Amino acid sequence: MKARTIAVAALMLLSTALPAQKYKGGVVDKTVAVVGGEAILISDIEGQVQQMRAQGYSSDRDMRCEILENMMESKIFLMQSRIDSLTVNYDMVDGQLSQRLDQMRTYLGGDEEVEKYFGKPLYTLRQEWRQTLEEQSLTQQEQAQVAGDIPEITPYDVRQYLDTTAVEDLPVVPVKYQLSQICIYPDREAAKLAVKEKLLSLRERIINGERFSTLARIYSEDPGSARKGGELGMASKSIFWPAFSDAAMALKPGVISQIVETPDGFHIIEVLERKGDMFNARHILLKPQYTAEDRAKAFERLDSLRTKIVDGEIKFELAARFFSEDPATRTNGGQMADPSTGSSYFEIDQLKPQDYVAVKDLQEGEISEPVESLDNEGFEQGRGGNTVYKIIRVDNILPAHTATFENDYTQLLDQVRMGRQMEAIDRFLEEKVKDTYIVIDPMYKECSFSRSLWSSKFE
Repeated sequence: MKARTIAVAALMLLSTALPAQKYKGGVVDKTVAVVGGEAILISDIEGQVQQMRAQGYSSDRDMRCEILENMMESKIFLMQSRIDSLTVNYDMVDGQLSQRLDQMRTYLGGDEEVEKYFGKPLYTLRQEWRQTLEEQSLTQQEQAQVAGDIPEITPYDVRQYLDTTAVEDLPVVPVKYQLSQICIYPDREAAKLAVKEKLLSLRERIINGERFSTLARIYSEDPGSARKGGELGMASKSIFWPAFSDAAMALKPGVISQIVETPDGFHIIEVLERKGDMFNARHILLKPQYTAEDRAKAFERLDSLRTKIVDGEIKFELAARFFSEDPATRTNGGQMADPSTGSSYFEIDQLKPQDYVAVKDLQEGEISEPVESLDNEGFEQGRGGNTVYKIIRVDNILPAHTATFENDYTQLLDQVRMGRQMEAIDRFLEEKVKDTYIVIDPMYKECSFSRSLWSSKFE
């Protein structure tokens, strides 16, 4: 009884600590939930709504209900993290804070627009976001600790999962391909030289009086900015390739840069405005182009190699080691691997579209006709890669099937482990929700929370 009296007193203090005031949209700010000694305000929820909308996020459920439930769960983990004496990962917090600020500046168009959108000075937003990120750091560590406390998964556990799960509920392994390739690149140096000469010509025309924006609309190969005369909008330097940002930050407004090379291609840049570490610039992007002659020569070489391999004059693996120009695959006989996982097996959606079209009708052991495709350069940054010509051999095809112990043990092991971790987190939350003093404002009574336990916590 004494503990409940103290908790009720705490609730009254929290509810009255912040005087009623008009929040954005005419909402009166107040405490709408208390989890132990942690309060959640309408302004906390509305701030999350603003951030999500600013970044284009949406929710299938009521966004405010979903945010409130996530916040209440986080508060439970946060309280436990303090009991467990966990410490904030400040390096991670600093990195995430910088990233969030840069994203907001870029989405909204600069510091002034960020302050206008949120109705607060930037230093206040920085303090609020830092506190939120510090709490997230503790929350994530506690979640990982709860999930990590499950016993080690054994082959017996995997067997038991298979024996107790209905066949229709077992994971389905999609068709997978194991492939090898022989690659030839076009003459990239000649193509680079040609694109540089074209950009130098455009730069000279701008210096001689032609409008940068007009030439950007006509020639730039960046479709997003070309229709706006090459203008990129006010954005943080951190979202661009370092070479691009360094060149732009060194320019005076109105001065046209020399040619700048990035993984996207070659640019000339004009800075329109600069504020701190943000800038608004125009650019013209040109990418190296390859001729029909380049393609024909490469296809002729590849076709000749394919004929020799099919006729048994040379093994595919040996041809790959001697003739392929892809350093990542030539040393292992041309065998391809997924750069994100290292696996030699590819699901259909992990293959480049050009590669899938080349192999989709082939049987095991067959070799495709020459095809124009892309390499993996820039893969981690989401880029498509450089032009490359190749032939592809289908080494093995694993048909789509229900996962089995013999063929898909690793996938089933991960499935069982993830299920046990989610069960551990659910048990932890259910126990804490029962034992923790929690009060939710009736204004959220219509929310469809994913956990029914919240329904007993309304005032």
